[in-house]
Amino acid sequence: MQSSMPVLDRCSTGSCRPAVRSLELRQNDGRARAHLGGPMSFEIVPTGAALGAEIRGANLAGPLNDATFTAIERAYNQYGVIFFRDQHITPPQQVAFTRRFGEIEFNIFGERWSVPGSPEIVVVSNVTEGGQPIGVRRAGENWHSDMCYAPRPPRGTMLYALEIPDLFGLSLGDTEFASAAAAWDALPEQLRQRVEGRRAVFDFSSRKRAFPPKQSEIDRYPPLTHPIVRTHPYTLRKCLYVMRDDCTTIEGIDPEEAAALIAALAEHIVKPAFIYRHQWRRGDLLMWDNCTVQHRAIQDYDLPHRRLMHRTTMGGAVPV
Repeated sequence: MQSSMPVLDRCSTGSCRPAVRSLELRQNDGRARAHLGGPMSFEIVPTGAALGAEIRGANLAGPLNDATFTAIERAYNQYGVIFFRDQHITPPQQVAFTRRFGEIEFNIFGERWSVPGSPEIVVVSNVTEGGQPIGVRRAGENWHSDMCYAPRPPRGTMLYALEIPDLFGLSLGDTEFASAAAAWDALPEQLRQRVEGRRAVFDFSSRKRAFPPKQSEIDRYPPLTHPIVRTHPYTLRKCLYVMRDDCTTIEGIDPEEAAALIAALAEHIVKPAFIYRHQWRRGDLLMWDNCTVQHRAIQDYDLPHRRLMHRTTMGGAVPV
């Protein structure tokens, strides 16, 4: 079956890229192949879970023309998580690809652990050199959305896998992703009415971390509120935006009732039906949407099993 996949023109910033009006897709067994009228074509293979797709045939080390990038961005917005296997990219190439999606958001922990010459990249690793960690250790063990405590949370995050721990050939350190959009779709109507229009308080200092934040970092991000029900700025899809470890209360609700509601929503978002679990391979570049997707890292490894990732973050908009 052939179909035309329209490109969304909506932009969350004041300027928009030149848009390709439509992309021809040939679909077979849930897969879609983008034919771009040039030397590059690629295949979009859904994971079969509530979110996620693999992009096959795209080389991120080379230049991407506008049509190719537009098709990739469209898949990213649609699936929430996309990944590319067997990539061989340099830090500048990762930074350049990230910038195609918008301005780079400098992560607060990049000030401690960044790639020399590429301050946009945060090192995520359990490796130590000279007795000191070379990157953020045990990052993201609990379900969360990146930098949800910021006034303008990031649009998305990319991780590039340089070293993956394994045991007898079995890779360790998977990452789980939950579709907060699918969770909203499945939320009972009575509960929808209870939370829509309400705002939760997000507090940077409330999250449990493997290392304590500096006081200067806490001062940079005072508590603020975001809507519990967000609208994706590109697809206009609604999703739940609440996390057990980052949300301290809900405005206009008794604290005990708010705590119970936060816990109930957080548990609902991470039901098995809404989850995709990614098994990493060396050379993977995976990116996720921080509006409709929450994630957590599975910490089932330790030294001497090494894990080394390069992370970049795309700037976002004020949640609505």
